[in-house]
Amino acid sequence: MKVVGVIARIFFLVLLLVEAGCGPATPELPPPGDNRSNLLSVYTPYIPAKIDIMPLTEFIGAGEPEEAPRINVYVSLLDSFGCQKKSPGVFRFELYEYIERSAEAKGRRITIWPDIDLTDAVENNNHWRDFLRAYEFNLGFEPESNQSYVLQATCLCPSGRRLSAEFTIKHTK
Repeated sequence: MKVVGVIARIFFLVLLLVEAGCGPATPELPPPGDNRSNLLSVYTPYIPAKIDIMPLTEFIGAGEPEEAPRINVYVSLLDSFGCQKKSPGVFRFELYEYIERSAEAKGRRITIWPDIDLTDAVENNNHWRDFLRAYEFNLGFEPESNQSYVLQATCLCPSGRRLSAEFTIKHTK
């Protein structure tokens, strides 16, 4: 009878240890079709959260007869982790005069370019520069000599968010 009691205690102890083990190592996603909003919430941190005009942005061909004057603008979209992303959206660019020694450097609007729709995959790929992880836009504009401007880029995301950034650019000649 003592042997049966010892075996029962050992069996109970092993059973207790097995049941008290660790839970699943990875979090479980809801099954497909369960609740679409819960499934999409997993990807929320990866949608664009910020827009950045890169310092490579510059005037090209101003005052040169062989090249059309323009602004080469490089824009990156950043997710909530600060990683550059490729994402559909509609981009809008506006140029303002720069007001020196002012709390609000953005003065009178000089020009606004037509919206650039990058919701189409082919058009999105045409502007995407993979080696920079950014978009490139060529905006036609003839700057005045030694004039500073404020370039504003706005991205209208498919989620309805409006992301905006400003960049001061100066033409020297």
